[in-house]
Amino acid sequence: MRTFARRLVRILGPDPAAVAQSGTALIISLAATLVAGLTLASAEDRLSDLPGLLLLVPAAIAQRGNVFGALGSRLGTAIHTGEFNISRRPDTVFGQNVLASLGLSVIAATWLGFVAWVLANIFGVNNAMGAFDFLTISVVGGVMASVIVLGITVALAAGSTRFGWDLDNVIAPLVTGTGDLVTLPALLIASMLVGSDGSAAGASRAIGVVVLVVAVVVLISSLRNALPLLRRIVLESLPVLGLASLISLIAGIVVENQLRTFLDQPALLILVPAYFGMAGALGGILSSRLGSKVHLGLVQPKALPQREALLDIRSVAALAVPIFVSVGLAAHLGSLIVRAGSPGAGSMVAIALLAGFGATLVVLGVAYYGTLAAVRLGLDPDTATIPLTNSVLDLVGAFTLVGAILALGIGA
Repeated sequence: MRTFARRLVRILGPDPAAVAQSGTALIISLAATLVAGLTLASAEDRLSDLPGLLLLVPAAIAQRGNVFGALGSRLGTAIHTGEFNISRRPDTVFGQNVLASLGLSVIAATWLGFVAWVLANIFGVNNAMGAFDFLTISVVGGVMASVIVLGITVALAAGSTRFGWDLDNVIAPLVTGTGDLVTLPALLIASMLVGSDGSAAGASRAIGVVVLVVAVVVLISSLRNALPLLRRIVLESLPVLGLASLISLIAGIVVENQLRTFLDQPALLILVPAYFGMAGALGGILSSRLGSKVHLGLVQPKALPQREALLDIRSVAALAVPIFVSVGLAAHLGSLIVRAGSPGAGSMVAIALLAGFGATLVVLGVAYYGTLAAVRLGLDPDTATIPLTNSVLDLVGAFTLVGAILALGIGA
């Protein structure tokens, strides 16, 4: 038994404190994403009334992680390098990071809403919502969620300095879980501003126009800002977030096209936030660790991962198995609690494991080589790698999730 325990510790990582922190954060995140899944399953009627709404879910969830996971990763590096200090002054490292993240939230949510409308029409989503509907739901819901997630991200950074946590081990899972927990209700609340048949109501049109004006003003003021770090974060983030949103929306198209299957088996709706959230959290942990170690000179970005990077890669791979088993069981348990249809505990675990296996392989590759590419291109890996990892993961994860459902004979 002791030999097995020692082997398990070696696989999970050489630092027991880091393993405990990551494991605890993932458990909390799983509970949060399960609540988010129950929220999604309870919104069946809204999903049916507003075609295209489910398309936004993976992308909107990913966007919170992309913006605030990257913020947490940068703050984690600032803590490691001794530059972190909470201040109200906008010219500090903290102030510039917060302002940049708030601005990016507005800009990215506007872009997300517009591209969602374009893709819904290109890929033929039946009776899809109008452009102003997508913009209203994306931006109003996104901004509401962003304010809450920002507060929690800052609280975690402050807590890490006080209690000695390594922010890289906890920020990705907890931001992911928080993002899931608040983004879905925020999207559903924002959808109340849209006509029940998906047609733009007067409020939706007015809000859409205001959103566009505000996004343009925020974009111009951010790019012309005199604060160098703020300007750099925005400049480096915009292309990455733009591409990330596009990829995540294509993932949403894959899920939206299986809407009938998800509505017939609501347990699968409960599974969606938890599956995407946990896969993103694993990728975020690895990306944050690698980003900080690159800054500290502990990891050299080479074509083949060296020992320090391999330890982190192996640790995340080992965490994936129990996490995805738990995702499947939790989704089935959630369906029993709300008396929703489920293909069974065995099938739910099989779906999560099959899909999670493919997602984990992508996490390992994209997180490491994304960090390498960011360094080679002169970008901050803390800013670029998490959005890249999450977006590619969303796309592959959507295909592996739907593929696992179809392979097990559950989907139509």
